[in-house]
Amino acid sequence: MKYSFRNDYSELCHPEIFEALIAAQKEQNSGYGLDKHSENAKKLIQEKLETNNCDIHFVTGGTQANATVISYILRPYEAVLSCESGHINVHETGAIEATGHKVYTVPGQDGKLYPIDIINALKTHTDEHMVKIGMVYISQSTEVGTVYSVSELKALYDCCKENNLYLYIDGARLSSGLAASDVEFHMLKDLCDVMYIGGTKIGLMSGEAIVIFNDQFKPYFRHHIKNKTAMLAKGFAIGIQFERAFQDNLYFEMGKHENELAHFLSNELKTLGVPLLSESPTNQIFPIFSKDQVEELKELYDFEIWGEVEDKIAIRFVTSWATTKEACIELIQDIEKIISK
Repeated sequence: MKYSFRNDYSELCHPEIFEALIAAQKEQNSGYGLDKHSENAKKLIQEKLETNNCDIHFVTGGTQANATVISYILRPYEAVLSCESGHINVHETGAIEATGHKVYTVPGQDGKLYPIDIINALKTHTDEHMVKIGMVYISQSTEVGTVYSVSELKALYDCCKENNLYLYIDGARLSSGLAASDVEFHMLKDLCDVMYIGGTKIGLMSGEAIVIFNDQFKPYFRHHIKNKTAMLAKGFAIGIQFERAFQDNLYFEMGKHENELAHFLSNELKTLGVPLLSESPTNQIFPIFSKDQVEELKELYDFEIWGEVEDKIAIRFVTSWATTKEACIELIQDIEKIISK
């Protein structure tokens, strides 16, 4: 079987997460996220956020989290602003539009939005004959592996507040993003209105934690979760996982691990003279090979084809909490053999 660098959710879950699930297998728990594990997980997350002034809700996946949050916050005539590469625009099959809200996109830069993007978008939506921009959507880390700094997030949030917009952070790869930026977890409470903490892509079997900081959006959110078919009867299955992930620094250590191995791959590829599409400080890297080299690599490994770059092809390697140094060394050795032909 080919080793996969296709994504960071190919493995079932981290062993300690799995052990926590096994330990609770014969328990009887209340349903719909009203169990002791979910409640304790929320308290642990709040402790690390250094605030109890936030509501936390668990859902199973990122698209589900995005569609639920965005459709709750926006009015029927409002749209969400996203970078062109944003997950809600590229990889969610119109899930946001299916809730009745347009995803308005701008090019951005390196997968990121800046205040000028917000201002320009507002200038093009001037009257009642166009959708009104109501929310700004960003990802940390982004879909191209880049990260926002504290100053960048603050500038975005300040711009949103000045223009009566809400800032929502997609944290599918938040652990990796935190490990690669100067943003600390507890700072996020002052840098957005709502976010979600990704679990699926960082060692949980499944699950995301929606965190609502803005008091305006706290009432009746559970009603909305149920209305959008996102309320899991066995909610404790997600609560148990987040409880274990936040009991210590496991959640953050997994992000550091995958970033370290991605950095190792990046440095080794540069040493071999393999160009990279961009400088990504997180667990996604984008090397460029000839078409023939890509075909040879496909015989040995599983990965994403990212796109054509002139007469060559950029691919994506993703490291995960489970990726080993040995697997990375073997990949580099195989690449060296292929490019030396």
